[in-house]
Amino acid sequence: MNWLVELLLNDSTAHTLLLFGAVITLGVLLGKLRFRGISFGIAGVLFAGIAVAQFRLPVNEPMLEFARDLGLILFVYTIGLQVGPGFFASLRREGLRLNLLALSVVAGGVLIAVGVHLLMKVPIAATVGILTGSVTNTPSLGAAQQALKEAANLSVALKQQAALGYAVTYPFGVIGTILSLVLLRLFFRVRINDEIAAYHRSQTRLFPAPATINLDVSNPQLDGQPLKTIFQVMQTEIVVSRLLHRGQVKTPTGETLLHLGDTLLAVSTPENLRKLRILVGEESATDLRTIPGRLVSSQIVVTHKGATGKSLADLQPRALYGVNVTRVNRAGVEFVPSPSLALQFADKLTVVGEESAIGQVAEKLGNSPRRLDLPDILPIFAGIVLGVILGSLPLRLPGIPVSVKLGLAGGPLIVAIVLSRLGHVGPVKAYISNSANLMLREIGIVLFLAAVGLRAGKEFVPTLIQGHGTNWMLYGALITLAPLLAVGIAARLFFKKNYLELCGLLSGSMTDPPALSFAHESTQSDAPAVTYSTVYPLVTFMRIVSAQLLVIFFAY
Repeated sequence: MNWLVELLLNDSTAHTLLLFGAVITLGVLLGKLRFRGISFGIAGVLFAGIAVAQFRLPVNEPMLEFARDLGLILFVYTIGLQVGPGFFASLRREGLRLNLLALSVVAGGVLIAVGVHLLMKVPIAATVGILTGSVTNTPSLGAAQQALKEAANLSVALKQQAALGYAVTYPFGVIGTILSLVLLRLFFRVRINDEIAAYHRSQTRLFPAPATINLDVSNPQLDGQPLKTIFQVMQTEIVVSRLLHRGQVKTPTGETLLHLGDTLLAVSTPENLRKLRILVGEESATDLRTIPGRLVSSQIVVTHKGATGKSLADLQPRALYGVNVTRVNRAGVEFVPSPSLALQFADKLTVVGEESAIGQVAEKLGNSPRRLDLPDILPIFAGIVLGVILGSLPLRLPGIPVSVKLGLAGGPLIVAIVLSRLGHVGPVKAYISNSANLMLREIGIVLFLAAVGLRAGKEFVPTLIQGHGTNWMLYGALITLAPLLAVGIAARLFFKKNYLELCGLLSGSMTDPPALSFAHESTQSDAPAVTYSTVYPLVTFMRIVSAQLLVIFFAY
């Protein structure tokens, strides 16, 4: 049995791997336990790590630190890849306002934390831990711990208080966010069905899906004019995919001449089609899609590396092959393409043309759906390299005595967001299959939480019972609830935000997946997830930076 004793009591590689496996297994099982619809979810790994640490088993410190940092990088990088495209789009229209409201929650929590440190004399490391735990933001804890490493005037014991403060305040951080959603719902007497209907009406107005219409050409001014005349007059994104002339259906080009009595099939937003009908003529009783002929509609997936990054104007599918691209589906969002649209890997194009011509376009674009399921490790590790380099760059900010670093949380996050927006940088694509993304993200977060729990767990119980744990919990509850309720009430009263948006806004401002899950289950709508992803990237970045700034201002 000596081998078993050695495995359990020696800080070998095998022992550390066994420890991590046990902590993660127990944590995931703990996270699945539910009490009145609420669970800790993946945060159960943190508490499992704290529990296992009470046995005082030896831990290989270098491996512990490596697992923590690698887990943090994988977590923030995969999140950045997923929400990056929506981040830039969110800065238009309501996105900017939503981000400002979310940043108000961040600012409110930071100000309360500063007050706790200055007025209640809580050490800065513990204050940062209380802040990051009460807002359930794991990356900001990682960033704060990195900044604390370089604080020469703090002892190792004081630096460990960051993880302790995080662990003590995290539970109410999860519960408090959910509680704020419940309180706001009761305060404003929200009817979920009414909110869902109102949200769908607003989204239909702001982001209308592409529609089709068949129009008979009856405007005499268009007789004998090329089709491009319509595009020049309309000055908006409209695709004419088919044209019926003298009983023959064909794929038109910009030079195709129009004649009275022709029928055309157009694709655009409902509002654009309404204006087009005024210009062209009345809606036709004939649906060109039902007329037998050589034209077919098909879907092509962009998987060829030679096509990614090129615009439709560069590829010229209409001029070279007589094929019209009527719609593009990117990351689940469908829209009418413009000639300048740069294609990205995994874009799905709806095309109309002759079957043989569509085959030629499909060959040029790749159209290999299997490639979407094949693992590509290049964007992962190349992105990590760029992210670590960016996170290590010292940044000089006015009024700050020392340089600020984005760290292993901020650097990879920004690289992932930018890469996902560009689609690719040279041979490095932004696309990772959804299943691979989720798997890497879960592996990353459990590694990080297990490492944090094992490292901080030895002092957790003494801190909670003999130390200042109770006071820390009260400070954390204040940081959690006060900004959420203040911003939630203001957003509803002054900005007339829908309750579904409010749920996503507040969950995202706390980067709290359990709260988002609660919002989804209580509303039976995906709308909260849309707002959550809109504010998540900027909030995560600002929480990372603010945690570092607190350490720099008060610990250096």
